[in-house]
Amino acid sequence: MKTVFVLGCVLAAGVAVLLAQMGPQHGRMMGGRMGMMHGFRPLPASFENEANPETESKVELGRMLYFEKRLSKSGQVSCNSCHDLATYGVDNQATSTGHNGQKGSRNSPTVYNAAGEFAQFWDGRAQTVEEQAKGPMLNPVEMALVSGDEAAAILKRYPEYVKRFGEAFPGEADPVTFDNAARAIGAFERKLVTPSKWDRFLKGDQDALTEQERMGFHTFMHTGCASCHSGTLVGGGSFQKLGAEKAYPDSSDTGRHQVTKNAQDRMMFKVPSLRNVEKTGPYFHNGKVGKLEEAVAQMAEYQLGTKLKQEEVESIVAWLKTLTGAPPAELIREPKLP
Repeated sequence: MKTVFVLGCVLAAGVAVLLAQMGPQHGRMMGGRMGMMHGFRPLPASFENEANPETESKVELGRMLYFEKRLSKSGQVSCNSCHDLATYGVDNQATSTGHNGQKGSRNSPTVYNAAGEFAQFWDGRAQTVEEQAKGPMLNPVEMALVSGDEAAAILKRYPEYVKRFGEAFPGEADPVTFDNAARAIGAFERKLVTPSKWDRFLKGDQDALTEQERMGFHTFMHTGCASCHSGTLVGGGSFQKLGAEKAYPDSSDTGRHQVTKNAQDRMMFKVPSLRNVEKTGPYFHNGKVGKLEEAVAQMAEYQLGTKLKQEEVESIVAWLKTLTGAPPAELIREPKLP
């Protein structure tokens, strides 16, 4: 992993140097192409899953279930409570408030574009958004249902839900199941895609970014950030040790180690996507960093062993803001529930 990390830094620096040597005008023309060469790609229309084919009826059911507070023991908590679609899929709290006012132990990551990540949760304990959707409902700190059967029993009380499950999962003798509820929520979440001006730039619109934003991308690459934060989601594709170059000061949460119990996974966390990062603070798994500028500076220090100048931090942040896209307004409007 160390070798891959170093090679990523070298490649990132090489791209940045090449862009700088081209000069501002040529760099403007080539920046999108070079970004694509380093693995950056525009967002797709949705993150499809062959095992859970997308249908209009399934997506609409998933949207309803995403807002359904009755799928919690108190009737007061839904998926949207911690992953508010109106605020870029987060609640902007360090850790979220769940059942009976209990606080979770980790920051709630955004649900936007999450279906494209290689794993779910900070520790990667779920592979897909369909699998992830089950976790909060059965978590005693979050929604606190006792079992999947309890979730299904709640939904069966409402004829409209029975009807909609039948439409979303035709041909099944008993379509109202916990698994199908998770599949519907997953189908909905796979549509939560937020293309931004960065995507327009990657597709060839050379005027999509300002000169300052393009230089911010060059700084991002030259610093070595792309060794972890690359690809379509600018992250979300690997686990990395928090404190790779300098020990992170808070080791109370050991990350993936808590799932695998393997010593080599101590302090390993999923690298988050930087899509919409401007809007999704506070930052890191513990939610202890409130400002994006501070998060950038800390990551350079702990992950890359680099002390960034203030103007370098500001340059990177200028580019990161180009990753902010507009949520799909019609898709995320709160539905009328049975």
